[in-house]
Amino acid sequence: MLRIVMAVVAAAVLVALYFVAVLNWSYSTGERAGWVQKFSKKGWVCKTWEGELALVSLPGSSVEKFYFTVHDDAVAGQIMNLMGKRVSLHYEEKVGLPTSCFGDTRYFVTKVAVTPDIPLGPGVVLPGQATAPGPAASAASAP
Repeated sequence: MLRIVMAVVAAAVLVALYFVAVLNWSYSTGERAGWVQKFSKKGWVCKTWEGELALVSLPGSSVEKFYFTVHDDAVAGQIMNLMGKRVSLHYEEKVGLPTSCFGDTRYFVTKVAVTPDIPLGPGVVLPGQATAPGPAASAASAP
């Protein structure tokens, strides 16, 4: 009987160590920029924040979608506040999580930032927000 209990405890410890290792190790990290077009908290038992980022490389090109998961409620709140604006999401890719209880995707967003400038090509940038004319612009338009 003692051997069975010891075997069960050892198996539980190994499983716990596996999950700790997988959750603290990232296969890859990176940034994706675009517009968050869908973001919701979902799941039957384990509720996670799941989102969809629309990536557009050039105007007129087809839209690629980046699906992501957020665990931190503070980051989820920031994303909710920035919906409709172009953002950059920093993510960590986790490989080896056996269930969807940790999230529907392998990409876990850890930070979000607003990216106001939209690059159209090398050296060509479309500002995301209108800027007020400076002194040089107003002097040039004066008669």
